Amino acid sequence: MSKRIATLERELDVRLFTRTARGVELTLDGQAFLPHARNIVTGVDRAITAIRPGSRALRIDVLGLRSAQAVVLHDYWRSHPQTDLDVVTLRVNDPRLVVTAVQAGDIDASFRSVTDPGTLPRDVQMIHAFDSPLELLVGPRHPLASARTLTPSQLRRHRIWVPGIAPRSEWAEFYDQLATDFDLRIDAAGPHFGDEVLLDILADSADVATLVGSRDRYIWPTNHDLRRIPIVNPTLAYPLFLILPRANPHPGLRAVINHLGSLAPLPETVWRPSWATTARDGDDRPRSDLRRRR
Repeated sequence: MSKRIATLERELDVRLFTRTARGVELTLDGQAFLPHARNIVTGVDRAITAIRPGSRALRIDVLGLRSAQAVVLHDYWRSHPQTDLDVVTLRVNDPRLVVTAVQAGDIDASFRSVTDPGTLPRDVQMIHAFDSPLELLVGPRHPLASARTLTPSQLRRHRIWVPGIAPRSEWAEFYDQLATDFDLRIDAAGPHFGDEVLLDILADSADVATLVGSRDRYIWPTNHDLRRIPIVNPTLAYPLFLILPRANPHPGLRAVINHLGSLAPLPETVWRPSWATTARDGDDRPRSDLRRRR
């Protein structure tokens, strides 16, 4: 330490310390230098903390801040307000890019799905988070607007407009299977100008409907009089998974996963896409691995 101080004094061309009968004391230059030195050390410590897993905020990617993932994560944070949580939205549609971000440590986890779990890298795992049941969202003039519940067969021949279905996205494959299995007319034509424009169109239309998750957050003017109608027999479930590292996941993920496991289950009669069933069947080992590391 004495040699380092001497080197620093030579570089600064000042004396920082002086020896007295009582020991070593700061010179006037040393007193002026000390608060700046402390700020430098504090800044370095904060920089390291900001990137070190376990000491920095838990960083989780959600598809959108109005999505079911964000709503459930917000419910968790409300019951655990001491959690240092950083909610982000990666602006990518291809889940493989999300996997790369998890591998790189840019995020700790993401509410996304890889529809072919066999293609996941060995250092990344995907565990089932929860299922989001779908509802039909329509305006007051739509023929189905007065229904309290609907079955998938009742949706046939009605135009279900879902703008923004991106190629190679998990939701593109979801809607492809949904349309095939229930002979539905799902239309993704046209650009997506945002939820507000979509809600305006639904309010004015007598023949356009869309599908939303039961937990998705949508807000519209009172005069829109839109209706959210649950779909039953079977319940159409959009499966949500959590992608995270297999080794050394952020310690904060344990409590989040426990919260997801406490969510109320769906009814027994549920439709899920085939890839979701495959992923759930292979879900036990990654989940138990994570719990053993508690």
